[in-house]
Amino acid sequence: MKNCTILIVVTCIAIFSFNKKGFCQIDPDKILQKNKKVPKVLLVGSWHFDYPGLDANVTKEKDRINIYSEERQKELAKLINYIAAFKPTKIMLESGAITGYLTHNLKEWKAGKAKLYASERSQIGIRLMDKLKLDTVYGVDDGALLMDLLYDTSFKSTPYIDFITKRHYFGGSDSTHSRYKKFYDYQDKYELNNTLLESFKYLNSDKVLNRYFGAYIAGGQFTSIEDEGPDALSMFWMNRNLRIFRNIQRIKTTGDDRILILFGAGHIAILKWLFECSPEYQVVKFGDVLKSK
Repeated sequence: MKNCTILIVVTCIAIFSFNKKGFCQIDPDKILQKNKKVPKVLLVGSWHFDYPGLDANVTKEKDRINIYSEERQKELAKLINYIAAFKPTKIMLESGAITGYLTHNLKEWKAGKAKLYASERSQIGIRLMDKLKLDTVYGVDDGALLMDLLYDTSFKSTPYIDFITKRHYFGGSDSTHSRYKKFYDYQDKYELNNTLLESFKYLNSDKVLNRYFGAYIAGGQFTSIEDEGPDALSMFWMNRNLRIFRNIQRIKTTGDDRILILFGAGHIAILKWLFECSPEYQVVKFGDVLKSK
């Protein structure tokens, strides 16, 4: 019995750590994962290469990159090679569930009948699918509860829903959002004057991603006198990303899968938080791709 007790203590020292009172502190995943292998996840935030003008920041025409230019296509090849080093087995995109229009465009492009769409979904996601010889990509985007409540006839809209929907604007004129505007302008110029890989490494750094989400919780958009700011944010932006996360969960995976998730950068901080909190996945940071195995 004594030898058994010693063995348990030695094992605990080797695997865990102790607090000052001598109580064994464990890594929670020793219990929650039970040494089970979980899928690795690489989250890649991007700006929209086709500049649809639907985000808070609308890039000035003079600051937009031309993804079709010879120089950018060479940079794109290097970016794709960098991401491919992660060896994704599944690629998930900011698209509806039906992605046949993307794969059809790929076939037309390879046959010399059409240009590949300018969007990052095609220029990065679809090209990676082709490069890695995967047979599909997954569209995992979703809408938000707030929009359902407003427009879906199966729900009964209320004056409060109408009010917080109108209030949940993008951007603002307060001092915080004025500073954000300067930051977005700087970032547009950074992307214009640096390579795609350099821009993606900057955009996907922890602090930049976190500050992207910070735009939603700082300034007048969020800081309402009553609860309309938090209510709108939780029912719109937070809800949309929770639904996206649930869509990803619905796709069958194994512990050997390596999941690439390519979305607009504004989504990534929330998705990254969800994946890091979940014991069902292991997050690989963009800057650590070459270190991942």
